[in-house]
Amino acid sequence: MSSAGKNWDQYVINAEEVARTSGFRELKDRIVALSFDLENPVVADIGSGTGLLTLALADRAQKVWAIDISERMADYLRAKSSSAGFANVETVVASAVSLPLVDDSVDIVVSNYCYHHLSDDDKRRAISEAFRVLRPGGRFVFGDMMFSVSVVDPRDRELLASKIRSISSRGIPGLARIVKNAARYATGRWEKPARSDWWASALADAGFTDVRVEPLEHEGGFAAAICPSDSDKVYRPLRDCSEIEIAEPIAARG
Repeated sequence: MSSAGKNWDQYVINAEEVARTSGFRELKDRIVALSFDLENPVVADIGSGTGLLTLALADRAQKVWAIDISERMADYLRAKSSSAGFANVETVVASAVSLPLVDDSVDIVVSNYCYHHLSDDDKRRAISEAFRVLRPGGRFVFGDMMFSVSVVDPRDRELLASKIRSISSRGIPGLARIVKNAARYATGRWEKPARSDWWASALADAGFTDVRVEPLEHEGGFAAAICPSDSDKVYRPLRDCSEIEIAEPIAARG
């Protein structure tokens, strides 16, 4: 997971339980199926959590970089990958918006339900980082929440109504949760999902080609895109660094 505003170290057990549900296993299978058209690839799993995608990809990959902002998630996944006998999984504690990988170093970037924790600006930074580390011809595939809190779009409206009906059917605890989520949304502490058309535009803006975004019947959706060939790949940093002041090295100071 990748959200600086949430202490994911406290959610290891919950993340593992969610990863074992049939819905998330179906998401995993879909992402894996869309990812592999390369032989023996190097993979980066962004927001790797307890290893839903990492462990599914490890037996087909040369190496999997499992990147998550939570140290406890990384520790948990390290133990799981060891118990599965994988020596090609490298767990790394880092953010989706600043990947500790060199340019053009991986063939496939995957992620599952990570990016909706980021602001739109940070989503674009995460996309830009995926583009940077991918080799020309590499693939970016991910699943995430894909809707907006809106009553204008029919799909968004039905998803929100369905969620409210489902939660309120639990009685007083459900109503309490609705109030809590409303307060979180009003104060900017709720999840920040983006619609499928936003993702399609953002991926294209970053330089990806063959962009495919597919909203599903539930809240989620899939996206897949290709990093252009060597001659066409142009990295587009989101921040103009020309005016950043570089501190003088201590040894050179008088």
